[in-house]
Amino acid sequence: MEFYSEKQQITAAVDAFKTKQLTIGLVPTMGALHEGHLQLVKKALDNNDKVVVSIFVNPTQFDNKEDLEKYPRTLKSDMNLLKTVSKDNIIVYAPTVDDIYEGKIAPQRFDFGGLELEMEGKFRNEHFDGVGTIVKRFFNIVKPHNAYFGEKDFQQLQIIKKLVDKFHIPVNVVGCKIHREASGLAMSSRNTRLKPEYKKAAPFIYKTLTTAKKRFGTNSANKVLEWVENQFSEHNLLELEYFIIADIETLKPVKRKSNKKSYRAFIAVYADDIRLIDNIALN
Repeated sequence: MEFYSEKQQITAAVDAFKTKQLTIGLVPTMGALHEGHLQLVKKALDNNDKVVVSIFVNPTQFDNKEDLEKYPRTLKSDMNLLKTVSKDNIIVYAPTVDDIYEGKIAPQRFDFGGLELEMEGKFRNEHFDGVGTIVKRFFNIVKPHNAYFGEKDFQQLQIIKKLVDKFHIPVNVVGCKIHREASGLAMSSRNTRLKPEYKKAAPFIYKTLTTAKKRFGTNSANKVLEWVENQFSEHNLLELEYFIIADIETLKPVKRKSNKKSYRAFIAVYADDIRLIDNIALN
């Protein structure tokens, strides 16, 4: 497995592959890899000759310094896990902060047509500026043909598609379905930090989403919202930050349902001090 920590190295390696007419996939990650990440890598390998997996905890997308400091960094085990998928066709790019930001740790400012102002944008200051900054830089450094992102971060996925369109970046962005634990809990690197009682309680999030989907078929969005808020108000361990039913194109909360539009339900929940997000297609 090839490993690079400097952008000049990974760019040269990718350029060499391209001279052989090989297709390049990119799976950007912040490490602490789990089966959900591996599913993205496997899909990328199915569609490309070589796959670059970036492992980088990006400081500019954290609005909480403590969350940044506590984020798990497990490069050695991450690489061992990737070797179980492919030893020959995966290239790991794990840059330093200085390699990416060159001493200027600050995000670029973006206008994503309002997508960045909904949901996560309301609760995480400048988060999507940080996401846009790092993804744009990875696209410029690696220059992949295809890039793969999980639908667990559906808002992020829509924003990255907007980024590609806005800056005319020649990459195909592929969204991949949410990979879940047997309990239904959406896989996340943060799950490893859950205390046992919160890990046991957390599947309530997905259970609530699936019931909300059923209710959305016969009830108004407001009725479903009230029901979800009541469910969490009665829960002893999980604290609801938000539940929103939104148009998948604009990400704006639905006011009145239309058969011509597609909707998703989005949720953010605190399990002790661990913040968990999830979503589900409604129609």
